[in-house]
Amino acid sequence: MTDPIADMLTRIRNAIAANHPRVDIPSSKLKLEVARILKEEGYINNFTMKGDAPKQMIRVFLRYDAKGVSSITHLSRVSRPGRRVYVGAGDIPRVLGGYGVNIVSTSNGLMSGKNAKKANVGGEILAEVY
Repeated sequence: MTDPIADMLTRIRNAIAANHPRVDIPSSKLKLEVARILKEEGYINNFTMKGDAPKQMIRVFLRYDAKGVSSITHLSRVSRPGRRVYVGAGDIPRVLGGYGVNIVSTSNGLMSGKNAKKANVGGEILAEVY
């Protein structure tokens, strides 16, 4: 697999389309950080680790409202292996006029676009969510 982050986002999109309450994703440190940011921003309910060391999985519990509508309406990869997207601290774009969130890989670790602007660090925009 050449792009594990795109695979993670696709698994979440497919689970939302099928109205699944949770989805299992192969684990990595980067995917754990992406799940942490999604939880902090309120797009998923929770995530846990399942299994033993060589075959660990991240179980992501998706968030739906009372009518069964997901809190994630758009989840896309911005920077891809064939086209990397890097921005400075002042050039981090707002997603959906501030209602969405960017996931930015910075020298200080993964953080949301809002937190990266506050910390005055730029980096690679991995994904956008709204």
